[in-house]
Amino acid sequence: MRTVLLTGFEPFDQDPINPSWEAVKALDQTLIKEDVRIVSRQLPCVFSQAPTRLLDLLVSFQPELVIAVGLGPGRTDISIERVAINLNDARIPDNLGEQPIDTPVVCGGPAAYFSTLPIKAMARALKAEGIPASVSQTAGTFVCNQVFYCLQHALTGSGVRSGFIHVPYLPQQAGLAPQPVASMSLATQVQGLRVAIITALETVDDLHETGGQVS
Repeated sequence: MRTVLLTGFEPFDQDPINPSWEAVKALDQTLIKEDVRIVSRQLPCVFSQAPTRLLDLLVSFQPELVIAVGLGPGRTDISIERVAINLNDARIPDNLGEQPIDTPVVCGGPAAYFSTLPIKAMARALKAEGIPASVSQTAGTFVCNQVFYCLQHALTGSGVRSGFIHVPYLPQQAGLAPQPVASMSLATQVQGLRVAIITALETVDDLHETGGQVS
């Protein structure tokens, strides 16, 4: 049985839920194909702990595909990330109160890593299903980016495809926000991840079409 590893984050910033974990958890143990099983695990929203937990999961499950998922507050769609940068610059403290500013994710590591997922094919497949999606050019500088960078760093040269996806708030979170904010139902997020995984498994070469932004 082949394994797809999905990770989501615990709640952070005083929020009681994190849609990335809720969506990922819903797919745990799903047979995405007859010989491909999804394993979902939660990561701490803690700079000092998340990379170690991620590496332990890679060793334990030896997956052939890895997609880390995180909450993108203010995102309007399922955002498939293109690049992780070697920078921690936390706008808020993590769940242990740590707030690294202008520090490298990996000392001496390259400035950036690109996703090895077929990101444009995934975005197109999601939109074909009526699910809002796009290629994103920034994963931020919080724990999401740190995990994305560490994931790509760990799997460089392994042949294992990997990357990161941001999901929006859930409607119940948006309803509590002090001002209007985009959201997406949990069912849509779960279906979006399912489509993204299948596309990643079935697509050898990514599409050659625009996925960039003017600014």
